[in-house]
Amino acid sequence: MFYKDERLALFIDGSNLYAAAKALGFDIDYKLLRQEFMRRGKLLRAFYYTALLENDEYSPIRPLVDWLHYNGFTMVTKPAKEFTDSQGRRKVKGNMDIELAVDAMELAPRVDHIVLFSGDGDFRPLVESLQRQGVRVSVVSTIRSQPPMIADELRRQADNFIELDELREVIGRPPREPRLEREDAPGSAIQT
Repeated sequence: MFYKDERLALFIDGSNLYAAAKALGFDIDYKLLRQEFMRRGKLLRAFYYTALLENDEYSPIRPLVDWLHYNGFTMVTKPAKEFTDSQGRRKVKGNMDIELAVDAMELAPRVDHIVLFSGDGDFRPLVESLQRQGVRVSVVSTIRSQPPMIADELRRQADNFIELDELREVIGRPPREPRLEREDAPGSAIQT
């Protein structure tokens, strides 16, 4: 439930939302996402959290990060840490939970409603604290994937659970046509 006059803030756990949308088989159009929530209330801020690999020449997420930054999102990034696990596999770690929680706590006195795009159960205490401060909290994730992408304790704690799959028609990018081989030639424009 949204009210037109309520002050609203979005907190997007980038990797979690990406994984949930991918599990459902669609890509998110962030311009449409922002417009949808501007329509639902007075959108004060839309935060997007992600870790970036610093030493990569080209990060596949860089164009998205740049686009979001120039199109009304407050970007919160930090360097991802790269390491090799005990089996010799390359792993990347870049948890943004603390940054998201601190920003949400700082903004809580200025908003009526926070929309958290994550299914991470670690956010349950944050949601509980925001609620004690009088902020309503909606959580966007999915139970329709196998396994579900939202922790049960987070879903129960939230004032409102929004099924990501039900937003597909509103915020989903239309599927792309398969590209022709000559478009994949070096020097061709990159689709975003």
